Amino acid sequence: MDVSANRFDRLWADCKDDYTAAVTEVGSSGWYVLGRQVADFEAALAAWCGRETAVGCGNGMDALEIALRAAGIGPGDRVLTTPLSAFATGLAILRAGAEPVYCDTDEHGLLDPAAAAAALAADPGIRAMIPVHLYGHLADMPRLTALAAAQGIALIEDAAQAIGARRDGRGVGADGHAVAFSFYPTKNLGAIGDGGALLPATADMDRLARSIRNYGQTERYVHAVIGLNSRLDELHAATLRHAFLPRLDTWLARRRAIAAAYLAGIDTPHVTLLPGPDPEGAGWHLFPVLVAPTRRDAFLDHLKRNGIQGGLHYPVLIPDQTAMTDRGAPIVHGDLTRARRFATGEVSLPIHPYLTDAERDHVVATVKAWGG
Repeated sequence: MDVSANRFDRLWADCKDDYTAAVTEVGSSGWYVLGRQVADFEAALAAWCGRETAVGCGNGMDALEIALRAAGIGPGDRVLTTPLSAFATGLAILRAGAEPVYCDTDEHGLLDPAAAAAALAADPGIRAMIPVHLYGHLADMPRLTALAAAQGIALIEDAAQAIGARRDGRGVGADGHAVAFSFYPTKNLGAIGDGGALLPATADMDRLARSIRNYGQTERYVHAVIGLNSRLDELHAATLRHAFLPRLDTWLARRRAIAAAYLAGIDTPHVTLLPGPDPEGAGWHLFPVLVAPTRRDAFLDHLKRNGIQGGLHYPVLIPDQTAMTDRGAPIVHGDLTRARRFATGEVSLPIHPYLTDAERDHVVATVKAWGG
């Protein structure tokens, strides 16, 4: 059996008619950049998320950078975030001109409110905070929001992996100044190519974000700020709106059903399950488990020999990356014990909407059969 981390061939078989119809609509319109398709997708995305507005852009990292800049973050500022994430989280902070600051995660791999509180108390230069909703689990936003409000700092949610996720009845973007999404193909709502969006909390942030994504223009040939070329393509917007967003609820339900089967069926002392703070509400972009760091390669080999593609997210912490250390010692508050446990022992099992029941059961049986 071949159990892959993603099956884009099955996605294509399901969505190709709607996708090709969207391509035809864009092609025949004669308008390919920042036209009706982008505006319509932005409205549909905002409505789906329960927000007033959305701003499409080129990718998820740009969405974070634009959100930071629209919140007034720039050179001389520091931004507190997690060390356990894709490198894009830290890179977006640097591209905004700010300096990333790191503290440890909690037991779920999410930004730890207690560690964040200690970092904020020790470092008055922190002007913003980016919690990452890793694996599709929401961070403890009520506590982090209270911290941000008490310090008067911006709160930007990195929800690249968590569109549609909920925790204790609250959804993504219910608390922060802005939330950033990625539409990279592997994401829960992915395009066939790169794309991203941010959902700003205020009309002023919305206007500035729209300007920044389009060269800093306030009107044609009038440039008020130094901007980017980060516009969501009409083609991606049309296919996201017509082919993929209408299926997102079904896809999320399938991810949750697979996660529930894994949580119920995998029972072995050699693999630690990570249900997260709200397994029924999680987006389950990934299904992470922990194994002994010295046995991770053996576990991956066991999966491979049984036709299962395992993944690693993320084996090198952001502040440990050469691109960060070459700039000087990264700013870290406290130790990173829990984050390093994830980095050295995490393995991701296949979870996607087109995973069959037989493949799901094969994963469960294979993991249970591993002797450690």
